[in-house]
Amino acid sequence: MAVRAAVLPAIGAPLEITEIDLPDPGPGRVRVRLAAVGVCHSDLSLSDGTMRVPVPAVLGHEGAGTVVAVGEGVEHLAPGAGVILNWAPSCGRCHACSLGEVWLCANALNGAAEVYARTTDGIDLHPGLNVAAFAEETVVPASCVLPLPDGIPLTDAALLGCAVLTGYGAIHHSAKVRPGETVAVFGVGGVGLATLQAARIAGASTIVAVDVSPEKEELARAAGATEYVVASEQTAREIRGRTGKQGVDVAVECVGRAVAIRTAWESTRRGGRTTVVGIGGKDQQVTFNALELFHWGRTLSGCVYGNSNPAEDLPVLAEHVRAGRLDLSALVTERIALDGIPAAFDNMLAGKGGRALVVFQELLESR
Repeated sequence: MAVRAAVLPAIGAPLEITEIDLPDPGPGRVRVRLAAVGVCHSDLSLSDGTMRVPVPAVLGHEGAGTVVAVGEGVEHLAPGAGVILNWAPSCGRCHACSLGEVWLCANALNGAAEVYARTTDGIDLHPGLNVAAFAEETVVPASCVLPLPDGIPLTDAALLGCAVLTGYGAIHHSAKVRPGETVAVFGVGGVGLATLQAARIAGASTIVAVDVSPEKEELARAAGATEYVVASEQTAREIRGRTGKQGVDVAVECVGRAVAIRTAWESTRRGGRTTVVGIGGKDQQVTFNALELFHWGRTLSGCVYGNSNPAEDLPVLAEHVRAGRLDLSALVTERIALDGIPAAFDNMLAGKGGRALVVFQELLESR
């Protein structure tokens, strides 16, 4: 059966909106009709070569939809069930999984190297980040599918698959923000907005949002920011000035650029903690001297997928949504069709907006 998809033909090439042929789900696999998929900066990083991906590929990894069919051996899912895609399923066997660090699973992205579909003229296609969600429908391993929690709108649920798990996890799992602590969030995109909401949920007293765009202040404050700083060479000094000249307890960097990482680190107090969520290129070199590392006693750590275990964290996030503490729709600044993804990439490069969400209208109208 042919479905429309956004295909990346080669690294650095424009996406092509075209029809592809999806197979029936084989043993252990599931076919999902997408309700919505978020356009994440990681997809842009895959398309421009910052992160490696076999091509041609269908990108997209932050999605939710409805099960259409299941293959042999899949007994925990049935057609009609609402699901969230999990682009980084843990294998349960590698060293990281044995330590309980499922977000670092050595085999999580093995599926991206497989051929999962073909173009209508017979060219093999790979599923970018396993799930190939930039399409009307996809076929994925059953391990890449998680049940939709009760009471969560299917379209909004797409955001739980990456932006919210990442932002919430950065605050609660990586930085371990405690009530009353002060937090700075660098970058007010989809993940940054989720991080701001998570900091508010954690009980942070002062929450400083930092972005290059003055236009994002309203978005940031609606998500929980108590202070807003337009990024400049004086950012660290300005943040210290707003926190009793001490600096924040925690900084979360959601941009992936060396200058932002360095500034986030400098914005924390002595003994402060900086969590790096943003994905930068190899050319983004961050430098420190040995004396300042000793003197400031700060911690700098990476954060993969929010250091989250999706199977355990999704029910927690769903409860926050149902209780009104977490507003998924507030992350979305644009709802687009499949052919709007290239423009959404351009907006990300320009630093505009929060999360762009591809909504598949035909599905919504049929529900």
